[in-house]
Amino acid sequence: MQVVKNIFIGLLVFWFALLLFMPKEKLYYALEKELETQGVKINEKAIETGIFSLNLIDADVYYRGIKAVHIDKINIFTLLFTSNINIKGLRVDDSLKKFLPQKIDRGNISHVFYDPMHMNIVASGSFGEMEGIVDLKNRTLHLDFNSTTNEMDLLRGHLKKGEKGLYYETSF
Repeated sequence: MQVVKNIFIGLLVFWFALLLFMPKEKLYYALEKELETQGVKINEKAIETGIFSLNLIDADVYYRGIKAVHIDKINIFTLLFTSNINIKGLRVDDSLKKFLPQKIDRGNISHVFYDPMHMNIVASGSFGEMEGIVDLKNRTLHLDFNSTTNEMDLLRGHLKKGEKGLYYETSF
C-alpha cells in the first residue's frame, strides 16, 4: 500500500511541476506562429502568466491584414486533462458589424482529454445566448442560439431553424 501511495504522490508532484515549469509563453508564440500561416495575427498589449494559465490583455485579432475583433482579456487555462479558453469583452470591428454580432460579453471554449475530438463553446453577448460544439474529426462547427434579439437579424440569413431554435452549422 505504501508503494502505491508513493507512486501516486510522485505522479502528483510530477504533474504539478510540469504545469509550473511549462513554457507557457513559448507555447503561445508557437500557436501564434501557426495561426499566422492561416492568415490570423494576434497583437496583444500584455501577456501575464500564472501557474495554470496565460492571460492576453487588450488583444487585437487581424485576419489577412484586416482588423476583425478586439478582445479585452483572453485567459488560457490548462490542467492538462482539461483546458479552457475564456474570452471577455470581444468587440467586432466597425467594418464587420453588418455581418457579425457587435459584442460578445463572455465566451468559453473547453476541451477534455477523454473526448479529444470535440470542443464545447458557450457564449453570451448582444445576440443573446449561444452554445455549440466543434467536431475536430469531421471538421464541423455547430452553434445553437437560445434567444432572438435585434442583432440576430444580421445572422438570420445564415441560420437554420431546428428543434432547439436557430442554429448555424459549417465545415472547415
